Amino acid sequence: MTATISESDTGRLEALCQDAGMGAARKGRISIGRGGQGIERIEARFRGPAFAPHRHDVYAIGITIAGVQRFRYRGVERHCLAGQCHVLHPDELHDGAAGTEAGFAYRMIYIDPELVQEALDGRRLPFVASPIVEAALLPHGFARDAWDMDGEIDELSRTEIAVAIAGFLVATATGGSDGERAPLARSRLSRVRDLIATTPARRHSLAEMERLCGLDRWTIARQFRALFGTSPSRFRTMRQLDEVRRSLGEGASLADAALAAGFADQSHMSRHFKRAYGLTPAAWVAALA
Repeated sequence: MTATISESDTGRLEALCQDAGMGAARKGRISIGRGGQGIERIEARFRGPAFAPHRHDVYAIGITIAGVQRFRYRGVERHCLAGQCHVLHPDELHDGAAGTEAGFAYRMIYIDPELVQEALDGRRLPFVASPIVEAALLPHGFARDAWDMDGEIDELSRTEIAVAIAGFLVATATGGSDGERAPLARSRLSRVRDLIATTPARRHSLAEMERLCGLDRWTIARQFRALFGTSPSRFRTMRQLDEVRRSLGEGASLADAALAAGFADQSHMSRHFKRAYGLTPAAWVAALA
């Protein structure tokens, strides 16, 4: 699935890096690119500390396009240079900061583990323990398809991106995706996942989940994480935060966004927001370009 990066891809990566000078950019700026179901793209530029320790429930695959990105991941400080890529597994704690006074910039694609599951046909999620990856290991065309902020993601390209990322993760993984282990109840647990995703503001009981999928609560907890990279409760929290981000983008107040998403109050939502994204909701809104 992986191969030496092509000349056209090398040129694309070099152009990204050359076009990303920090200039007089303010301390933090986030631009949201075109996405698709289960896929988000952003470009971010920061000086100094950028993100507090946080974790999200999706795969994050990025490329540093200017400066040096410094972050702590799995207890080790890492440095990602311009032109290098980084891979963050769902639910792994990490932070982010500039490695030099000049600041840094990067592009990131976030992909729902469910999309990876569709490409892997129900195997355990692959785990890439070492997050810094050289661009030469990227699948052919990855730079064009994944990090094109303005590129449309239709049904076909969504499938192609998912297949490319799944193959890339398996090829660079140090664990997971072991087809010889006991099979996972993917179709049953997808019902639980869909139930939570459809109504994240509602708290569903374990008894309700058990009736829905026909599995006991211990199997649900174990296999949900193996399939989707996080726990059912955290998956719900992240879907609530998706609703918060959508509401804030439409101009809602913090308090209204929190209540509409099912949080007890604004402070409850803000704590979860910072744990998930490394920024307070107010800082996130201010950083949007």
